[in-house]
Amino acid sequence: MLEALIFDLDGTLADTEETHRQAFNAAFIEFGLWWDWSPPLYTRLLAISGGKERLRHYIGMLGVPAVERARLLQTVPALHETKTRIYTELLVRGQRPFRPGVLPLLRAARAAGLKLAIASTTTSANVAALLQANLGAASDLGFDVIACGDQVKEKKPAPDIYRLALASLRLAPESCIAFEDSINGLRAAKAAGLATVVTPSGWTVEQDLSAADLVLPSLEGLDLPRLGRLLGEAHAAA
Repeated sequence: MLEALIFDLDGTLADTEETHRQAFNAAFIEFGLWWDWSPPLYTRLLAISGGKERLRHYIGMLGVPAVERARLLQTVPALHETKTRIYTELLVRGQRPFRPGVLPLLRAARAAGLKLAIASTTTSANVAALLQANLGAASDLGFDVIACGDQVKEKKPAPDIYRLALASLRLAPESCIAFEDSINGLRAAKAAGLATVVTPSGWTVEQDLSAADLVLPSLEGLDLPRLGRLLGEAHAAA
């Protein structure tokens, strides 16, 4: 029986990756760096889960002397903190609305007594900013569990974040469905034993998402009876 829906945040609940990209570039300017993460470059960097990990990976790609690379690596925590501040400011000013179908599905789940959770590699500050921008005072849609990347040792595609969410919900994976938008998220959810619905964004539409139990352009029109059937089919086939 379906008991909970577990959502990835960036790209799944809302198409926030462009806002993240802009925030990274603005942070680079504040730090006097010459870096410019273009959309094609950022698409490739999204293969690395986590903002700080993405920064470290990019620094490793740069053709700079070892001493300079070490110096740049030391700036990563402060650089990422600045990026998070700018990202929050951008959300407050322009907001980044939930993707089509998200709010109706959240409301239907709440009305049916299902639990709601978030399992995201982003920071708790980024989660709070997006939820505040979209839900505001809608306390009836509060999430029962919010598991963030800074709470686990390994980020997606490792299953740690989903295992944390399941442990916090005190539910077995057989009673939950995960919602993702990327190959790393899909791999993490499936490794945790979860039936998974994927709604790719423009950043991830070219990825191989064939392992998903259901791939849709958005959550629009998706209802709980269909999810219940999907859950049963997924675990019957396992």
